Amino acid sequence: MYAVVATGGKQYRVSEGEVITTELLGETGSVVELRPVLYVEGDRVLATPAELSAVAVKGRIIDETKGPKIRGFTYKSKSNQRRRWGHRQRHSLVEITEIGMA
Repeated sequence: MYAVVATGGKQYRVSEGEVITTELLGETGSVVELRPVLYVEGDRVLATPAELSAVAVKGRIIDETKGPKIRGFTYKSKSNQRRRWGHRQRHSLVEITEIGMA
């Protein structure tokens, strides 16, 4: 049994007990409900919005991490105009605790 969930503009294939890295969802220890896009259990596949309304995918945020450092540099020639910048995206580690019919 597995499900495909959508969060943060991305889709993840998850099963119970699995840990995924998503964009920041909340505080550590809180429970989140993820939106299913597809649900597969044996030969049974649910994919339409009407069928997926009965499916619940729940997870628990276990930690908060940071992604890789992105460095940028812009300049305009002949005018001594330069700018350095950096960014580091924050992520949530989510453990999938429950997948099933609600």
